[in-house]
Amino acid sequence: MAIPHLTDEQVHTWTREQKDRWWLENVYRGDMAQLTVRSAVTGFVLGGILSATNLYVSAKTGITLGVGLTSVILAYAMFKALSAARLAKDFTILENNAMQSIATSAGYMTVPLMSSFTAYFWKANVVLPWYQIFAFNIVTAVMGVLVAFPMKRRFINDEQQPFPEGRACGVVLDTLYTGGGRIGMIQAKALLAAAGLTSLVQIMAGEAYMKLLQVKLLGRETFWHFNERLDTWYYKIAEKHPEMIPRLGGIDIRELALRPSLDLAMIGTGGLMGVRTSTSMLVGMVINFFILAPWMIRLGDIRAKDPRPGAGVGDRLTWDQAVELAREGAVSLSSIHFGRAEIVNQWSIWWGVGIMVVGSLVALFAKPKVIIDAFRGMFSKKDDAHDVVGHIELPLKISFIGLPICAVITAWMAHTWYQVPYWMTIVALPLVFALSLICTNAMALTSWTPTGALAKIPQFTFGMLDRTNPGVNLMTAGITASVASNAANLLSDIKPGYMLGAKPRQQAVGHVIGILSGAAVSTPLFYAMFLSKRGPEQSVEEAMVSDKFAMPSAVQWKGVADIIEGGFSHLSPSIVWSLSIAAAAALIFEIARLKTKGRFWLSPVSIGLGVVLPPDATLCMWIGSLLFHFLHKRNEKREGSLGHTLWVRSMEPICAGIIAGAALTGIVDKLIDVFVLG
Repeated sequence: MAIPHLTDEQVHTWTREQKDRWWLENVYRGDMAQLTVRSAVTGFVLGGILSATNLYVSAKTGITLGVGLTSVILAYAMFKALSAARLAKDFTILENNAMQSIATSAGYMTVPLMSSFTAYFWKANVVLPWYQIFAFNIVTAVMGVLVAFPMKRRFINDEQQPFPEGRACGVVLDTLYTGGGRIGMIQAKALLAAAGLTSLVQIMAGEAYMKLLQVKLLGRETFWHFNERLDTWYYKIAEKHPEMIPRLGGIDIRELALRPSLDLAMIGTGGLMGVRTSTSMLVGMVINFFILAPWMIRLGDIRAKDPRPGAGVGDRLTWDQAVELAREGAVSLSSIHFGRAEIVNQWSIWWGVGIMVVGSLVALFAKPKVIIDAFRGMFSKKDDAHDVVGHIELPLKISFIGLPICAVITAWMAHTWYQVPYWMTIVALPLVFALSLICTNAMALTSWTPTGALAKIPQFTFGMLDRTNPGVNLMTAGITASVASNAANLLSDIKPGYMLGAKPRQQAVGHVIGILSGAAVSTPLFYAMFLSKRGPEQSVEEAMVSDKFAMPSAVQWKGVADIIEGGFSHLSPSIVWSLSIAAAAALIFEIARLKTKGRFWLSPVSIGLGVVLPPDATLCMWIGSLLFHFLHKRNEKREGSLGHTLWVRSMEPICAGIIAGAALTGIVDKLIDVFVLG
């Protein structure tokens, strides 16, 4: 059924009161069940599960996935099945919409954890108590809700902005409940089948699963597991024939992290991100790990830890020194490890972060209309005589009262826990509001939230005022990212509710429920997965970063904090040159993308991601994007066929199922290792 909507002429000529009256008469479904106990519980549970998958995927890729459509399809199928079994009434369309608001807001609660908080842990080399992270995350997220609602009536009621991601969710809901419900069941089954098959593979690959099953339960002395490193068999043979080991510039390619693997979560992620993005990432990976890394190792700008007894933690060897010591018999070359972490942290992080930050800022400020339009009309007087929807909207007085209270609490937490002066947090809040407006306007037009780029503004602004305390730049920027992303995401969630006639006040309550769900699940999981096995001699960064979890978002935030703290004077000439070239390339590439309206496909941000991510993860994402692109194109015109149903109409649910199956199984494997085998 077609969703009622205003014409472009009506949007531009009617007053907001006229638009609100039309909406009440033609769209609003006041008596339909919406935020019920079961929709709240379903959203809370699904949101918690999906926030766990986002934590896993973000730790690997730095990407936070939208979970709205996934939750809608799962809830639809679940209550259809319960209704068919006469165990429960079917969900109403607005109950499902309220549920997706909760689940979506929960999914995005991982953003500060995997960026500003992790970067602060690394810079300060501390592990803060969980309750501090939990409280800070919730208060700033609620601030995002309070900031969003004064903007809601302008962006959604008055200007009828598109919010493409939210609109897509509204269309899917309408299709499921008023038209093609059959496709909804097919998509749900495809999602669950993909998750199930992926889980089986991940269980066989999980060392903790296999050790628990074979050693603990079956009593065997050893255990077998499927090795996701696909070249393991080759190196077992090559151990006896060193000449068979592939090298680049004399460096064992294993030291460059160039090893193929089977990472199903990354294959599913590649299917969602598309060929252009993944190919840009592949370009960054090839330039960094195939060309620059071996060159810089041989040049001596990337050094390995000294393996000799008595060597200090900071003692490092150049490649030439290692070769000379090996000739003297003092060390063996096999004991000299450069590795991806050393390559990225010592050298590549600079040009990788540089190209991402410059690319993001150029993309943002090259479109001044987005910034100007964000403020246009925000404070202008309207000619509306009466607020006809005031009884269902979130009262503005809640924002006017709640924001100062949250601001004081936030300033207290930032000062007490991170030593940020009170005045800095208070001064930052108007900037936070302004940047939230920009972020929301970008989301309204493109479904893109430039929180990473926007957060760099307060990070540099306040960081330059105090270079010694990482909390100053990381926490002020973290507040910005949390508030702005929650404000923009809330309005995107409200868009389908507006299209379908829901009560915005109930969606606001649902969003807060999701905030609690996401924080309650992701915070303890964050500590359990990444910090529970930290050794006494390990730094926090060493404990958290691994070949499996590269933490690229935190790497970028910490990289900017490093620049603020140390400036550029201590950097080697090769780093300065790489930064300069990367910044120039980002500028040229973004201008080319703008001039060609996207036909120039190289993305500076994606190239930078390819630098900081493990090469095998980048390769898996590229393979996944090619695979799903091929299947989509092959079946695009075969309407009515099984291939079209699976690979065109159900491609996103299948990718989401692969990611969820791999992520949830991987999380449980990690928890078994920590709490059962530990």
